Amino acid sequence: GLIFYDTKVTVMNRVLNATVQRTADHAAPEITLDPLEIVGGEIRSCENSYFCQAARQLSCVPSSQLCVKLASGGDPTYAFNIRFTGEEVHGTSGSFRHFLWQVCKELQSSSLSLLLLCPSSAVNKNKGKYILTPSPITYAEEQLFHFFGQLLGIAIRADVPLPLDLLPSFWKTLVGEPLDPDLDLQEADILTYNYVKKFENISDETELEALCAEIASQHLATESPDCPNKPCCKFTYLSLTGEEVELCPRGRHIPVGWENKDVYAAAIRSLRMRELQTPECMTAVRAGLGSIIPLQLLTTLTPLEMELRTCGLPYINLEFLKAHTMYQVGLMETDQHIEFFWSALEMFTQEELCKFIKFACNQERIPFTCPCKDGGPDTAHVPPYPMKIAPPDGAAGT
Repeated sequence: GLIFYDTKVTVMNRVLNATVQRTADHAAPEITLDPLEIVGGEIRSCENSYFCQAARQLSCVPSSQLCVKLASGGDPTYAFNIRFTGEEVHGTSGSFRHFLWQVCKELQSSSLSLLLLCPSSAVNKNKGKYILTPSPITYAEEQLFHFFGQLLGIAIRADVPLPLDLLPSFWKTLVGEPLDPDLDLQEADILTYNYVKKFENISDETELEALCAEIASQHLATESPDCPNKPCCKFTYLSLTGEEVELCPRGRHIPVGWENKDVYAAAIRSLRMRELQTPECMTAVRAGLGSIIPLQLLTTLTPLEMELRTCGLPYINLEFLKAHTMYQVGLMETDQHIEFFWSALEMFTQEELCKFIKFACNQERIPFTCPCKDGGPDTAHVPPYPMKIAPPDGAAGT
């Protein structure tokens, strides 16, 4: 917390450039994607997604081949080149950025089951934020989580912010920071948080009975074996993926009473914390990330800084964009149509601005730090900077 973010980024960039393993005399690995597999936007099966098509083809490429120097001016060096079946594309930037954008869309849809919408989303808290799906994973899923980690590292080296919306608990676990049992539970699953709080705050047995009766009305409790008319809860709870799990051995047969209500609340809380940390999935993600960037770098970053470095800001800062714009031959910032252009952009909503950026450079988010100091034409720019505005190619006219 004592080091400025810019300083951390400078150190990080030096380390990334010092750990390059693919030099200029090596050809970039190339993968071929079939856009027809995902035509119409609806992916028929997860194997056809760009994510799985790429994971399959890159699984036999040594990760050292993907460790390239940081992107800088011109057409940068990317971890791999992409060829789309039946399409002729000049340069590598556009298709690479489009690929990353499409993959993030797939990860945050129902076609891949690696990420799960956080339960708080259902009650309008942290709407649209995702967590890793907490469930035992197969070998194939472990490979996909590994590839997901590699993509995070590839995006950092390419300086293309990924449009991913993940809960802070994901970034905390990634950089190795412990989760807060109150705050992180509330962020991810506010209904469970409130449920646990109710049990923790009960002051006498009558309140406990009333609470069990309330839960029984929501079909979560059963009748007590001792008094058939008295509802009671058992030591079970629903996991984030919707299965009923026992909170202790033979939990289905243990009723919650005055003596053990705190144990019950603590067991639910630790179930959720375990699910948020998803050790098996996170180990695979970190292994993937570590094959592209040295994991020691994460020790200097806070979870928020790691998110900023990987995903950028989810909004477009027009002033920053203006400072990183070049006007080509004969154009000036004071030209009337240039002024019209900027005032038109100022009227856009953030959503429209993201679409404009996607249209202009095939990525929705722009890096919000740039090694150039003042946006001058001769300083080191990170693509998609500088934005270039050129005169029309055709004959002069109105």
